Amino acid sequence: MRYNQFAHIKTSLKTKLAELNQIHYVDQAMLHETPTKLWLQLVEKAFPQALSLAAQKQKAAALLADETTPLTDYVKKADVNVQAFYNVGLQLLGFEPEKDFSLSDPLEAIKKSNLSYQEQLSSKEDVLSAWYDLLCTHTTSGQTLLDKLASLGYFKPFFGNVSDPLFFNGKAQPIFDTNKLIREVVYVESDLDTDKDGQRDLLKVEIIRPEESSSGLKVPVVYTASPYNQGTNDTDGQKMMHNMNTTLTHKKPSDTNYAAIEYRAKSSVPPAPRSITRETTIAEESFGREFSYTLNDYLLARGFAAVYSAGIGTLDSDGVRTCGSPAETAAAVAVIEWLNGTRIAFTNKTDRAAISAWWCNKNIAMTGKSYLGTLATAAATTGVAGLKTIISEAAISSWYDYYRDGGLVVAPGGFPGEDADVLTMECFSRKKQAADYLKVKDIFKKQLADITDGQDRSTGNYNTFWDARNYLKNISKIKADIIMVHGLNDWNVKPRNVFNLWQALKHVPVTSKLILHQGQHIYINNMRSLDFNDMMNLWLSFKLYNVDNHAKDELPDVLVQDNVTPETWNSFADWIAPQHNVEKLCLRPHELVSSKLEPAEGAANFQDKLPSADFEYYQKHLNIWMKDLLSPDHSPLKHNRLLFRTAAMDEDKIIQGEPEVTMSVATNKNHGMLSFMLIDYGTARRLGSVPTTLERKGLNYGFQWREDDLVEFSLAKKTPWKMISKGHINLQNRHSNWKNDELQPNSFYTINTKLQPTFYHLPKGHHLGLIIYATDMGMTVRANEDLAYSIKLADSCLKLNFI
Repeated sequence: MRYNQFAHIKTSLKTKLAELNQIHYVDQAMLHETPTKLWLQLVEKAFPQALSLAAQKQKAAALLADETTPLTDYVKKADVNVQAFYNVGLQLLGFEPEKDFSLSDPLEAIKKSNLSYQEQLSSKEDVLSAWYDLLCTHTTSGQTLLDKLASLGYFKPFFGNVSDPLFFNGKAQPIFDTNKLIREVVYVESDLDTDKDGQRDLLKVEIIRPEESSSGLKVPVVYTASPYNQGTNDTDGQKMMHNMNTTLTHKKPSDTNYAAIEYRAKSSVPPAPRSITRETTIAEESFGREFSYTLNDYLLARGFAAVYSAGIGTLDSDGVRTCGSPAETAAAVAVIEWLNGTRIAFTNKTDRAAISAWWCNKNIAMTGKSYLGTLATAAATTGVAGLKTIISEAAISSWYDYYRDGGLVVAPGGFPGEDADVLTMECFSRKKQAADYLKVKDIFKKQLADITDGQDRSTGNYNTFWDARNYLKNISKIKADIIMVHGLNDWNVKPRNVFNLWQALKHVPVTSKLILHQGQHIYINNMRSLDFNDMMNLWLSFKLYNVDNHAKDELPDVLVQDNVTPETWNSFADWIAPQHNVEKLCLRPHELVSSKLEPAEGAANFQDKLPSADFEYYQKHLNIWMKDLLSPDHSPLKHNRLLFRTAAMDEDKIIQGEPEVTMSVATNKNHGMLSFMLIDYGTARRLGSVPTTLERKGLNYGFQWREDDLVEFSLAKKTPWKMISKGHINLQNRHSNWKNDELQPNSFYTINTKLQPTFYHLPKGHHLGLIIYATDMGMTVRANEDLAYSIKLADSCLKLNFI
């Protein structure tokens, strides 16, 4: 086990003593004890589930101070020292003697596990300092020792006696009674009328807040805008999936420029706002179990309110879904404006009784993954007041980069045939209420048809529809600080989305942080090796409660999980290091070689068409298709792809940023596409892209509160290769995604394209491979057409950023 704690703040002894006193862990009487007696009392207080001193001593007696002596016997005959202190400390953290560490040398295990420790314990001050740090240290269950004590009831005496949140080591502590959380529903009035009924769309908002917020405490909000929050229409969406077995057609050449397709919002006057009949502070509706995010659950016990809203076109809200459009952004922003006090909400949809967010301190953060993180990004690009930060996880920054690539229809990984119209239908949970759906059935049908037309599956080009859904255009308006989290193996929301956002934010005067993990489309707040919840607690305590905890400096600018060594997270200054080396690799038959060598002559050829039986088989067995495509020897697809490999690496290298491919290519028809994969060849045990569950419900987010599974990326069985990145391009979009270039059969054209960004540790002895092919069975259209391709080797290369 190796722990990476980036939210453990080093602080002064004076601050440590003050905070230990503040959480009632030490009192004046304890400070007059000898260091050894003080240590024993600190240990005994680490059992809050023991409700008497006798019960606490019983628990302490079960701990060994050395190889043969229980703690309670040890303190009678010896003084506290480093070895005994950390023998006991490791046991409190959940480590087992002689299994996880040696009682004769506990520091060996501490250093190996990357835990903090103190080298000297000769005074009471030393003991208190070391104990403070021990409370901040992660247990084997991936939470701090203080969090473990909290789950056992340490902060229960605080319940009902809270006037302000409590901070320890810069982070809010779970002193709020989650059994008394207030749950209420309001309906925020937007400026939209997406269902064309002549009234402003009302948006259902679910609120969970501490009881103390009704007694004068102003609390900040973590807000999650989730179109899935009120349910989904999975069966309807599945029926709408588009056929991927369609021909790639020739596109009429054009000189289209960006100005011709740029989205320009049409000015419109919304319906008049509803008149207010009365004002109240009491909501009229509650709810049971919300569709929550466990990071929000964790924060609810710590003095934050959690707010959820599904937006327009969802159950109990007005309007219709529009899939990423400015209207959805406006709906998400409307909730923030209610929270910051500049917009009206009602207690129900009929009586017009207005209610404000009077309990909110007007500091708001947005959280969530995928569509949820996407709407957080979208809201941030409006510069809305009160939105102090977003934690944007696996988020889309441009919907074109989600459903398209290089002038091609390219499905998100795992969902071939999905498109914007399908997602619109899936999220239109208003359909679940029959009478309500009847009122908007026709207008939604028209809306859906407009989306199908606008998304333009016939060309795959970037157009006005996609430009309206490109949040990168409005980056300059961002005022909120941003933390981005993304999986380097996420082929659903592909890494280009976060890379482009990260690069664009360099020109905006906000703080931005980036965390890249080795997973797919997942949350990482329940991983053992990374203190993600602590990091976000530190950040949100700073941003929403204005705690001076130096979070901007303490949290790394770029944090990357290593893909070779388990449980290893490394800090960097940027995604692409300023001192990186650009290496150009040229193509020779079956080889990638240094550009310093003589260029190869001639061309390499492959075909796209498969025998009908193979074509049908691979569609149903994508993993077999991938295996055969990547296999360097005796592959059934050897005529359907080109494979080029380097010699074995003579040292470890890190590939950063966007691999860039330049090709001189010809095809036998007037249309065509190229797909690329960058491959790590070398038999090795590699991290799985889906974390392993270590302990079901192993994480406790408060006292008798919600739980989460404890997970970690672990090494899987040996594999001969690993895909690093991929990319696609329509040969008629050589210069832009909105302009169609001519393509004559059997004529060579130069294409230049960038693969999905990566941050990859390529080990010594491994080979780097580039695969060139056409149809991507899992992502592109599949025509199985008699297309043949020729690559002119001398004019083709691969460029990489190495450190």
